[in-house]
Amino acid sequence: MTDRIIRVLVAKPGLDGHDRGAKIVARSLRDAGMEVIYTGIRQTPEMIISTAIDEDVDVIGLSILSGAHLELFTQIIDGLSRHNRDDILIVAGGIIPEEDRLQLKEMGVSNVFGPGTSTQEIALFIKQAFNDQL
Repeated sequence: MTDRIIRVLVAKPGLDGHDRGAKIVARSLRDAGMEVIYTGIRQTPEMIISTAIDEDVDVIGLSILSGAHLELFTQIIDGLSRHNRDDILIVAGGIIPEEDRLQLKEMGVSNVFGPGTSTQEIALFIKQAFNDQL
C-alpha cells in the first residue's frame, strides 16, 4: 500500500442535470482520504479529459443517468488514450443497463456501480485498484 493520496475526478458527462449521487460519492471519497475534484454537471468529454490531465488525476469516476454512456465513455477513453493517459483508472456509476456493463469493461472501465452500491464499496474498490496498479 502507498501513502500517496489518490486524486479522483468525479464528472457528469452529457446533458444529465441530476448530480445528487455524484455529490454523495465525491463527499464519501473525500471522507475516505482521497483528494476529489468535482466538475459539476453537463461536462463534455473534452472538458473531462482536459480537467483529468490538468489535475493529474489517478482516477475518473463518471456518473451518468442519461443513457448516453456508451458514446460518451468511448469519447473519454479514446481522448485519454490520444493523450497517452491510459494509466487513469476509470469507474462508472449511475443508471447503466446490465447488458452494457461488459462492453464498458471491455472498453476500459474498471468497474460499474449501480444504484444502491455503498459508498464504502466504491472507495474500497478504488483503493485496491489503485494499489494494484503500483
